[in-house]
Amino acid sequence: MTMHTALYAVHKGLNALFTGFAGWEMPVRYGSELAEHRAVREAAGLFDLSHMGEIEVTGPQAGEALDYALAGKPSAAKDGRARYTMMCDVRGGVLDDLVVYRLGQERFLVVANAGNVAVVFAELLKRAGSFDADVLDRSAETALVAVQGPRSADIVGSVTDVDLADLKYYACTPANVRGHEVLLARTGYTGEDGFELYVPAVEAADLWHVLMEAGAPSGLLPAGLACRDTLRLEAGMPLYGNELSTERTPFEANLGRVVKFDKPDFVGKAALERRREPADVLIGLRGTGRRAPRHGYRVLDGDREVGEITSGALSPTLGYPIAMAYVPKELSEPGTSLRVDIRGRVEPVEVVPLPFYQRS
Repeated sequence: MTMHTALYAVHKGLNALFTGFAGWEMPVRYGSELAEHRAVREAAGLFDLSHMGEIEVTGPQAGEALDYALAGKPSAAKDGRARYTMMCDVRGGVLDDLVVYRLGQERFLVVANAGNVAVVFAELLKRAGSFDADVLDRSAETALVAVQGPRSADIVGSVTDVDLADLKYYACTPANVRGHEVLLARTGYTGEDGFELYVPAVEAADLWHVLMEAGAPSGLLPAGLACRDTLRLEAGMPLYGNELSTERTPFEANLGRVVKFDKPDFVGKAALERRREPADVLIGLRGTGRRAPRHGYRVLDGDREVGEITSGALSPTLGYPIAMAYVPKELSEPGTSLRVDIRGRVEPVEVVPLPFYQRS
């Protein structure tokens, strides 16, 4: 059965073009995905992310339970701070990449990708079983909207009681937004400054309208999944199912920093210790023409196949093709010349550092 977020009627009213994503019918664009992409880079975009999963972990040993369940160390986070982390299986493969918010001494919010909510929830229940902690899936009752872009602080600041100058990146706080009690987080997936607002699903439509009205003078546009993908690609951010999977470890994805070995034990620890020096690593590629490498295209060193594109597009911001791929470590040095088979035609590419784009 196809699922709809609490904002589905709003998107229909905006004449959004929809696409299926992890069982959800989601807006892929409202008009021009290029205009939406540029709005986020130059002004701001408003996203519906209510297909994401929100799982609450509470209790005297909530921190210890999450330390055991995840590769990171959520117990080390201060109240009101967020941590990017991963849930791995016993072989060290990535089950999902997550953001964990510490809401209080004994209360955490785990945000999972839409396609992995059931797996993450089941694993958290199992892994927290020997701890004094409760795990509750709050996804159905929670909506999530995001304001992303250089004007996002002006827009959100105009409708909330929180002084955003005091809200650091990867921090969160309870906030009132025109009568709506939300969890306001300075987080995002676009490479720009931005905010994610967690709100009861029944209030989502009104909150959306509040933000759109506040942002209209600043150039805020509703933004769909198409531009979200090109934005995160330019920012070198991995997508589960493309750059991340159970076949890859955090170390292969250049995200070994999220793995914290300074704790007694956690699921996948032994395997991750053995796999700290991967044979393949994730790289960035820049094309020289106008044809963009796409997911699944072959990467070649001469005539030898050495990898596969995980994500690729013509970058709206940079004006040239960009892609990410896994290749042998010895071919990962920036400046290395490789080739990509683009629908039967071989095109030259160059290894470049990630991310492709960084805001100034």
